[in-house]
Amino acid sequence: MSEKHGNLSITSENIFPVIKKWLYSDHDIFFRELISNGCDAITKLKKLDLMGEYELPDDYKPKMDIIVNPEEKTLTFIDNGLGMTEEEVDEYINQIAFSGATDFLEKYKDKANEDQIIGHFGLGFYSAFMVADSVHIDTLSYQKGASAVHWECDGGTEFDMKDGIYDTVGTKITLFLNEDSLEFANEYRAREVIEKYCSFMPTEIYLTKANAEEEYETIDVEDKRDTDTVIEEIHEEAKYEEKENEDGKKEKVEVSPAKDKLKIVKRPVPLNDTNPLWAKHPNDCTDDEYKEFYRNVFNDFKEPLFWIHLNMDYPFNLKGILYFPKINTEYDSIEGTIKLYNNQVFVADNIKEVIPEYLMLLKGVIDCPDLPLNVSRSALQNDGFVKKIQEYISKKVADKLAGLCKTEKESYEKYWDDISPFIKFGCLKDEKFCDRMNDYILFKDIDDKYVTLPELLVKEEKEEATDEDGNKVEAEVVEDDKKADDENAEPEDTRTIVYYVTDKEQQGQYIKMFKEQGLTAVILDHNIDTSFISQLEQRNETYKFARIDADVTDSLVEETDDKELEETTTALTKIFKKALSNDSLDVKVTKFKNKDVASMLTVSEESRRMQDMMKMYNMYEMDPNMFPSSSTLVLNANNELVEYILNNKDNENVDLFCQQLYDLASIANAPLAPEEMTKFIERSNKIMMLLAK
Repeated sequence: MSEKHGNLSITSENIFPVIKKWLYSDHDIFFRELISNGCDAITKLKKLDLMGEYELPDDYKPKMDIIVNPEEKTLTFIDNGLGMTEEEVDEYINQIAFSGATDFLEKYKDKANEDQIIGHFGLGFYSAFMVADSVHIDTLSYQKGASAVHWECDGGTEFDMKDGIYDTVGTKITLFLNEDSLEFANEYRAREVIEKYCSFMPTEIYLTKANAEEEYETIDVEDKRDTDTVIEEIHEEAKYEEKENEDGKKEKVEVSPAKDKLKIVKRPVPLNDTNPLWAKHPNDCTDDEYKEFYRNVFNDFKEPLFWIHLNMDYPFNLKGILYFPKINTEYDSIEGTIKLYNNQVFVADNIKEVIPEYLMLLKGVIDCPDLPLNVSRSALQNDGFVKKIQEYISKKVADKLAGLCKTEKESYEKYWDDISPFIKFGCLKDEKFCDRMNDYILFKDIDDKYVTLPELLVKEEKEEATDEDGNKVEAEVVEDDKKADDENAEPEDTRTIVYYVTDKEQQGQYIKMFKEQGLTAVILDHNIDTSFISQLEQRNETYKFARIDADVTDSLVEETDDKELEETTTALTKIFKKALSNDSLDVKVTKFKNKDVASMLTVSEESRRMQDMMKMYNMYEMDPNMFPSSSTLVLNANNELVEYILNNKDNENVDLFCQQLYDLASIANAPLAPEEMTKFIERSNKIMMLLAK
């Protein structure tokens, strides 16, 4: 052909500077785009061979060669794919945004599927101009009688195209790097970028340095391949060692037989794995392979707890592996990595449109060729299809966890402390996930045993059922003998109460009382738990959560004469209000079965949760009177000290004892403020001095 000069056909004005400067957020991404194009060309050539439209040579080995040349400041990408004719170069290169992949698929839509065809937009090639002052293309089409083509462009809209001398079917692209991008001609930097974007591309990728000295290795003769270049034949004599036999005599024993070996030019090793684990069927993968893949991809040598292998062909193609790492820490310090691939080409980490936010606490890979990527392949276009993918992933995770709980309960319990922050966060963020997980959420009780919510509710209902003598009876429904007769009274809250503990040490007194009466409570000590239990309550109408110190459950107290208790309450309320100088103090008197407990402080569940929410969202600057603490001092009429105060109200030390009892009750509920703690210590010293006299 005659030499051809022309202008690139661009439909949008001044698009070239945009491509060079703004199309891709990371300049190193040109590696991915050019290698993807080469892989596409190879895939298309193999498909033509399968369809009988071309016959591949017997020794054909599909591969991509990348050559760095720091001396010449060049970077070369070579593929042995189907190449291009002059017309195709004019169509696919000179007309920006005309995708060869799209054209190929349209032409062969009845004979080929889209598997492994990566490109869609026809812009990837031009990413080369982000780092190159000039780009040359040398290509030879697979078509019979085709002539080689040479194309070059200096980054403007003008190009030169003429007959070439390239004599191998395929394409060679040479980048003449600009001064700001010479790092990419460094072998180690190139390797780093290729491993970042192309570790799992479907065609083997090789990296070499131009003019590098040859390296050699020694192999056994039987391991020789036809492609090996033999430098030297080596014979190794047998090796012997002197050892003592059964008779105690020394004799020479052969420890290594004679071997014939070959010194060969070191075989090139591909930088990528063309058949990644996620692309295999789960039945063909071993636990060791899953663990090794996890170590290699995430550089994490702590074994994952377990994993989920995603493998779906309909209604969309999605494969992947999600690993549950050992996290066991506060939720806000957890950070995972979900790598998103498109036909084994790395797209990005943690794309929130595809990966539910709560799954980003995990580590894993997801490959979905059907993803509607934007032009730069770095983000997703808005598409309802993406939402379906997200829902599928969420459902598969919930199904896996539910299955573990049903069939491997013991293992599930071992994992629970590590995975509970993730599950709780997921329940807060995704109502469907919350509903699917509802019966498979574990709670650790005060006896360090794990129970599910259904198990816990059955247990609570049985514990609440007692006869007239206070003995437990098996019953599904507990009648309330104290039900108000007033027809205008508010409807009784019949929800089952699930008691919980936020601090086993702080609330130790309450726990002790619960255990004495055979009652149970669960441990909820994570920052996220206040929001989590509120979410569960909203989605379940049969139960509610209450902290162990929110109220005094009937199981902890004796039946009493209401009139007698009313008189005692009036008297003690007056004494404590005076001693504490607090006219608004709310006092309740009852008779605990445990006579050693003198006082308790209860804080209403609603009031305390509101305070916890204020702490979580740093709302301390708000007026505390907006959400006042609703606390009650509960006194045990069976306790000797309380009886002493009641019967000796005029004693000079009564005020001291009242103040001490109140602080002791407060300490069992929450730590005292510094000023209050100082007074408590001083008062404790005074009381001890009274005993010493």
